[in-house]
Amino acid sequence: MSAKVALSPALATGRFFTIWLVTAWYSSNIGVLLLNKYLLSNYGFKYPIFLTMCHMTACSLLSYVAIAWLKLVPMQAIRSRLQLLKIAALSLVFCGSVVSGNVSLRYLPVSFNQAVGATTPFFTAVFAYLMTLRRESWITYITLVPVVTGVIIASGVLGNAKGAVAVVISILIFRNPVSFTGMAGYTLTVIGVILYSESKKLNK
Repeated sequence: MSAKVALSPALATGRFFTIWLVTAWYSSNIGVLLLNKYLLSNYGFKYPIFLTMCHMTACSLLSYVAIAWLKLVPMQAIRSRLQLLKIAALSLVFCGSVVSGNVSLRYLPVSFNQAVGATTPFFTAVFAYLMTLRRESWITYITLVPVVTGVIIASGVLGNAKGAVAVVISILIFRNPVSFTGMAGYTLTVIGVILYSESKKLNK
């Protein structure tokens, strides 16, 4: 006879809050991606750097509200000049990434943009080795093969669970051409990302 374990109100609330956060993140992330595509490609807005500035300004203001006023996470002070330099470098790289992504949306379908984004684990592993000489296990490198192969196949139009939703919605909205080869490549890419994530978990 199986007994049902009732969740405590606090645990249930925590789970619902987590689900809400994940849903909000997925929705906002995909929404921004599709809105950028519409503004830069379909609507004819030609200022991706200005668009990035709006994104960064909104993120800064809302983050300050969430930290200083709503107290969602504690305020953290910069402890040294080295830490400041690292934060500044990361900010510049991230800003460059967003600018490049926005510019690419003027010329690429959202589906292909997401498929290319799925190669992040591959380039992370490559640069981690080049910069720190840190090697992953052989199985981790093997799982990266379908990631890259999938994107190569998809290049003839289609990265992760979030990307799948963005691809479907973008196809419905922007009418991106979809072929069997493209779908096969995109599917292979997703499988590769899942295998990579699982191999990382096993090696911890």
